[in-house]
Amino acid sequence: MSYYISPRFEEKLAVFITKNYLNIPNMRVPLILGIHGRKGEGKSFQCELVMEKMGVEVTHISGGELESPDAGDPARLLRLRYRETAELIKVRGQMCVIMINDLDAGAGRFDQGTQYTVNTQLVNATLMNIADNPTNVQLPGSYDATPLHRVPIIATGNDFSTLYAPLIRDGRMEKYYWQPNRDDKTGIVGGIFSEDGLSSQEVERLLETFPHQAIDFFSALRSRIYDEQIRDFIYEVGLERISQRVVKSLAGLPEFRRPDFSLSHLIEIGNLIVAEQQQVDNNRLVVEYNRVLNFPQHNTSTNKAPTNEELPISQPSTNGSAKHHHHSPLTLETQAQVRELLANGYKIGVEHVDERRFRTGSWQSCNVGTIDAESDAISTLERCLTEYNDEYIRLVGIDTKAKRRVVEQIIQRPN
Repeated sequence: MSYYISPRFEEKLAVFITKNYLNIPNMRVPLILGIHGRKGEGKSFQCELVMEKMGVEVTHISGGELESPDAGDPARLLRLRYRETAELIKVRGQMCVIMINDLDAGAGRFDQGTQYTVNTQLVNATLMNIADNPTNVQLPGSYDATPLHRVPIIATGNDFSTLYAPLIRDGRMEKYYWQPNRDDKTGIVGGIFSEDGLSSQEVERLLETFPHQAIDFFSALRSRIYDEQIRDFIYEVGLERISQRVVKSLAGLPEFRRPDFSLSHLIEIGNLIVAEQQQVDNNRLVVEYNRVLNFPQHNTSTNKAPTNEELPISQPSTNGSAKHHHHSPLTLETQAQVRELLANGYKIGVEHVDERRFRTGSWQSCNVGTIDAESDAISTLERCLTEYNDEYIRLVGIDTKAKRRVVEQIIQRPN
């Protein structure tokens, strides 16, 4: 199988790595390159292809290693891997980099349900310290005055807005949003099916049939084509004997004939995969389960007077009716925004911050539970506005499938 490397991606990565190894006077180079974008678009794989082509040795760190039951372990791991990689550069005389996969999953904060631990704070602080002092990275409890070789750090993720803002500032991290264009997708998908006899026109047709699917969809599609032959092989051997045949047999692994890679068959299997994706989106059973566990707290207090920027939800009745219409501190615009977020299936969060922390962007989440209906959202927002009436409050809309924020709107300001 021949793999396609995007020229744009190759150029960006090659320039960044090389720039970190050059000593150019009066030029400050960010140590970290953050590559972010949609899930399944091949960010990590493209990095591996480029670095293999350049002859760069990679030290891998997973986002899952950035948390531990023992406080301080992930931060120490980062320092240790950095020092080991710097020593590799010195001993082997070749370029080396550190690659952190899914940094946002390990050190990011997606919503009020994400716990911000001591390790998360230490990881962010350690990465900031390494980016500021790349030749002086010490292990806890020891000190070595010998300068280290600078080691570029490549970090991949989906949504870097969930990371600590000072970490991703331009002086420390250079950001690159990876979104393959039409030529990139054609080249990558053509490479996936290069040994299967698909013409360039058929690859184009396949992309047109599934225009919104990520790159990994087409890789999974190719894998699914072999399912029929593997199923026949299992029934031929017998379900109870398949383990011995595959693992312990001296006959070796079986060889399968070339399956049907016709365009019509690929589209048929692709539609089955899309239908399975839709089932996951439609069921959303976790919402039903969480609704039972998290009952939203309704606010019964209506004593807060609206500010100059706020409008009432409705005016008091003047026709002598016994009904009581309360004044809501939420503007009509905010209410419309809430309805739109819920209609699109987005999760709603609320964050607050005082005037001092507002300057540094250190927002904190309000405990809002699970919001599934407009009435829940309105009452929850009113409660937060009352509880934090002298702070900034902002409404957050979260796309849980893409793990990114779609809305961040300030709905209250102090005084």
